[in-house]
Amino acid sequence: MKAVGFTEFGGPEVLRVLDLPVPEAGPGEVRIRVHAATVNAVDALQRSGPARSPDARPPFVPGMEAAGVVDQIGAGTDTVLGVGDHVMAFVLADGARGAYAERVVVPAESVVRAPQGASDEEAASLPMNGLTARLALDTLGLEPGQSIAVTGAAGAVGGYAVQLAKADGLRVVADASEQDETLVKELGADVVLRRGAEYPDRVRAQVPEGVDGLLDGASLGALTARAVRDGGRVVTLRGYDGPGERGIVYAPIVVFRYARERARLDRLRQQVEEGRITLRVARTFPAEQAAEAHRLLAAGGVRGRLVLTF
Repeated sequence: MKAVGFTEFGGPEVLRVLDLPVPEAGPGEVRIRVHAATVNAVDALQRSGPARSPDARPPFVPGMEAAGVVDQIGAGTDTVLGVGDHVMAFVLADGARGAYAERVVVPAESVVRAPQGASDEEAASLPMNGLTARLALDTLGLEPGQSIAVTGAAGAVGGYAVQLAKADGLRVVADASEQDETLVKELGADVVLRRGAEYPDRVRAQVPEGVDGLLDGASLGALTARAVRDGGRVVTLRGYDGPGERGIVYAPIVVFRYARERARLDRLRQQVEEGRITLRVARTFPAEQAAEAHRLLAAGGVRGRLVLTF
């Protein structure tokens, strides 16, 4: 089968088309004929060479989100899915098992039906970043009527977080650049403030007591404390767990915790169908142009998802 991956770490130029054996679905697993796989920052980190499982050997195939059609179900697998169903999946990329491939095998708990009416490219944009936003909100544990600040609100995780927070009944105070202000308002934020180092102070001007919780998608780090009330909570996406002050708790999250949360992934599907979540695709690329997609992602400023098609 055709896949896109690398045998040595480096820049986008190390990505190339590979010819790999077709994987087989074992007990508890589902195989997907992949039509679309999103390009994520995690994919670029894997490509550039951070630590991997000690058992992983090249070639390495990145990709953590896929959509396509079920084409094999492992013996004895507990699933409501059938061969031919259109699905989306969270993929734990390790070794040659990433989503940048014509076929990928995943645990049955990591795959659900694609949202009705969504294209494969749109469906592929949801699993990892949607689950990241869901985990962030679950970690904050806020109640309807409470307030949340979201940095990086125009990004993939931030955009989903704004919409999911509104669905949870929260008051959302989000950040945006001047060019992204309309987008973030359309996502449903109650208050949109200019992004940057002064954003926490702007939050305090709007919410004098401080917000109840904050999702730091823009990696402002310690600056976020200025926006949060005494005893509040900050969720971080890149491991920051700096010292709290005034009883503020920093909670780094890793989306792998929700890799097999089938019910939560299926709820995201339902929320797309209900119009509560917007799927945003910025651009698609044939799989052979994966390096160009990685370069565009690295350049920054992409609004919506970059998707490879197979």
